[in-house]
Formats: sequence, C-alpha cells, structure tokens
Amino acid sequence: MTARVIDGRAFAADLRTRVRDEVARLADSTGQTPGLAVVLVGEDAASHVYVRNKVRQTREAGMQSHEHQLPAETSQEDLLALIARLNADPSVHGILVQLPLPAQIDTHAVIQAIDPAKDVDGFHINNVGLLGTGQKALVPCTPLGCLMLLRAELGSLEGRRALVVGASNIVGKPMAQLLLAEKCTVAIAHSRTRDLEAEVRQAEILIVATGVPGLIPGHWLRPGAVVLDVGINRVEREGKEVLVGDVDFASARKVAGAITPVPGGVGPMTIACLLANTVTAFARARGLPEPAGLTQ
Repeated sequence: MTARVIDGRAFAADLRTRVRDEVARLADSTGQTPGLAVVLVGEDAASHVYVRNKVRQTREAGMQSHEHQLPAETSQEDLLALIARLNADPSVHGILVQLPLPAQIDTHAVIQAIDPAKDVDGFHINNVGLLGTGQKALVPCTPLGCLMLLRAELGSLEGRRALVVGASNIVGKPMAQLLLAEKCTVAIAHSRTRDLEAEVRQAEILIVATGVPGLIPGHWLRPGAVVLDVGINRVEREGKEVLVGDVDFASARKVAGAITPVPGGVGPMTIACLLANTVTAFARARGLPEPAGLTQ
C-alpha cells in the first residue's frame, strides 16, 4: 500500500478562491468588504514571515488589511489600548495578535481582551466554551483546516475512531471537540500516555500535533488510516536544515491510506481558514447568512 498524499496547498488555494468570490459578492451586496487587523509586537523573524504572508493573502482575497507593527518594548497597557480601538472599529471584523508576545506582556490577558466576535484565531474563552458545548463559535484555524481536509478525504466522519496526539489549546483540544461534533469516537494522547503505539494502532483518523520530529513511525499505524501531520520541525540532515513533521513520512506512507506531507499539508490551510473566519465574522456582525463551506 502507498498512501495518497493529501495536497494541502491545492485545497488551501481552492478555499482562498472561494473566500475571494464571497468577498466580491459581499462587496456587491453590502458595499463593504471584511477587514482583518494583524498585530505584531517585536522582531521575531518567523512571526514577521507569517504576518507578511497573512497580509499578502488578505489583500489578494480582496479584503481590507489593517497592519499594526509595534516595538518589542511595547507595554501591555499600550497593546490593550490598541485592541480596544480595534474592537470599536466597524471596519475591522477580525483581529489577530501574532504569538509569541514579548515577556512583559500577559498573552492570556491580551487574548481575552479581543472582542469574541472578532476573535478569528478562536482562542478567546467565549469561543472555546461555545465550541466545547457544540454551539456556533469562531474555530481555531489549524483544527478547522484539518476538519476540512478530513471531510474532503472521507466524506462523513460519523462513527470513525479518531486519535489526536497532542493536547494543546491551539490544536489538540479544539480538534477533539470538532471530531466529537462529527460524531467520531475520539481519544486524546499526550506526554503521559502510557502506550502510545497501542492507541495509534486503533485510529482510523490520526492527527498529530506535538512538535516532536518523527514521533510516530509507520509501523504503528492502522493500515489505511488517514494521517494529518500538524508538526513543523526544523532538523539538520546531511548538513542541511529541513522541515519534517511529527510523523515519519517515508515509513507512514507505506501503511496509511492518505497522509499530509510536511511542508505542504496542513500548514497552508491555516491562513486560508483565517481568511474564511474573517468572512464568517463579517457575515455574523451584519446578520447575514453565513457563506457555505467556509465554516465548521
């Protein structure tokens, strides 16, 4: 068996096209376009790359991009004041504060200061609670992207046995909630799981988000499983720095039914879903029907 490689880049490109078409339709019908504000504090090199990509793709989708780059010494008070202004700005429908933040700023306080209706990262406790209780929420972008890929690959997920490896607030926990809502049988594994191999062997759907390179070897997998590898790890091989996932791709591809590569799998879906969430937030703010295929 050789697994089908799930092309996240192609799926994300299609989603961005659907977002762009919906933005154009909204502009024609309302005279307005969704606006996304991205706030970057400090000089973290990776964060600057991420923000540039987000800004570029926001503009390509025909949306308004509001960029705020603040120095590393910015106080928490000043950052919270900016968020308050963005909360009150009717042209801003989504707010994203790029993480990590400098040490003098309380990340939790900043996330909770964002208007939940504009929290397109889906990290505010209101959205976390709504998702956990099966209500309408803004969903974290990476899990939402994973769900879209799974639906495209499998159709209905009902009744399938799923394992999420990694219990972070950003990926693992919301991913499990989304799978529960799809009526999967869901388990979460983490650093204290006693027999991870035994858990992996049962999974028809496997989502791995641990930040541990090559944690899951192919011989652990259930034959035919669908594997989504969220990990992005920089490692040195033959004197070169390369990106690898949390799953050993070469051996896993011999056992899985379908698998995402790293890079080019789950990663491209994150920004595409950020744009989709912003369109959803715009529609909800104006009491409009939510665009089909862009939300959970």
